Amino acid sequence: MIETVDLHFGYGDRTVLRGVEFTAPTAAVTVLLGRNGAGKSSLLKQFNGLLEPDRGHVVVGGERVAYDAASLRSLRRRVGFVFQRPDDQLVAPTVGEDVAFGPANRDGDAGTEARVERALSRVGLDGYEDRLCSRLSNGERKRVALAGVLAMDPDYLVLDEPTAGLDGPGTRALVDLIRGLADEGLTFVVSTHYPGFAAAVGDRFGVLDEGRIAYHGRSLDGVDPERFGLRRFEVGDVTDRGRK
Repeated sequence: MIETVDLHFGYGDRTVLRGVEFTAPTAAVTVLLGRNGAGKSSLLKQFNGLLEPDRGHVVVGGERVAYDAASLRSLRRRVGFVFQRPDDQLVAPTVGEDVAFGPANRDGDAGTEARVERALSRVGLDGYEDRLCSRLSNGERKRVALAGVLAMDPDYLVLDEPTAGLDGPGTRALVDLIRGLADEGLTFVVSTHYPGFAAAVGDRFGVLDEGRIAYHGRSLDGVDPERFGLRRFEVGDVTDRGRK
């Protein structure tokens, strides 16, 4: 489980998170919703130590997060983070080299090839090892970024606005991918401002508004999209598949 306790965070004089109490249970997909600029990315980056709270703390798997170098290395092995823009994460020319980068640097070459093959298979990119990342579609690059994190065998996956730049078919494919990985027992925290996507992919939901969690529950029934600045996103059956 990932949870925050009275978490406060800001950039200089601008306060972004104000006493956030948030919980993402194990082996579930928890979706964090909020308008653009609500602080979703700032909250998600607390979960693997990319940002450090000004006050309060984060707990992952029952352990309070510490910020010394050794503790952060251990945390990031357990909590994988996929950025909104895949180009912020891809580091190598070819797909295989990129997915291999993390495990090879952490564990050496032994077993890396098998990890790469398995990670690419899990995201539906079998046989992509020799393809150039620069020649892939946005959706494919997102899958490569996710495969690179999966190759590290994390317990938790944090996805920051994963639908950004995807069309309807791409979003439907993403829903199926996340649900398939969740069925394997992975724990997800996913941010979005699209309630249709959230309902299709999520088991639990939180709404971030004005720096605080304004709603937390198992359903989006009763959550007013206009009140929280959420967007309508018609992607066929994605908007019709509620998970309650």
